Amino acid sequence: MPKNVKKTEDDTEAEKEENPEVENSGKLLIDATCVPGDIRYPTDLSILNESREKLETIIDVIHAERPKGATKPRTYRQRARKDFLAVIKKRKASKNKIRKAIRKQLGYIRRNLRHIEQLAAGVGLKSLSRKQYRNLLVISEVFRQQALMYENKDHRMSGRIGICQHRFRVL
Repeated sequence: MPKNVKKTEDDTEAEKEENPEVENSGKLLIDATCVPGDIRYPTDLSILNESREKLETIIDVIHAERPKGATKPRTYRQRARKDFLAVIKKRKASKNKIRKAIRKQLGYIRRNLRHIEQLAAGVGLKSLSRKQYRNLLVISEVFRQQALMYENKDHRMSGRIGICQHRFRVL
């Protein structure tokens, strides 16, 4: 069929009869400025918060394997969440407040990683799923990178890891 001739309904029906499996399979975004609104840009603070939340679930899984009566390590979940939300809800948080919030999240993550080391020494990491174990390894690297950037008062790093849409990837 020539390029400048439009297809009629009969032509498209004939194509469907030849290929009955051809159907509309989703949306196509043509313009580069049209992106879904539910994708967010990960900030250092949100990356740390998501890492902390994942560590808390890992602590729960490992603690479940311990014998009855063993005390669960303190994770300060509510306080950490409250500290995170206090900054993230602000329309325009100052640099000092963001830096202070990052320091707090780094402290919570450091504590949780130490708890996981102690729990793993007693019970081991056998109870973790493959995904949780991978997340633990990636979170320890995220913590190292974020702590280094915090100490150097820098926001850039080559090979920087972030969490985007519930997956870890290099930013």
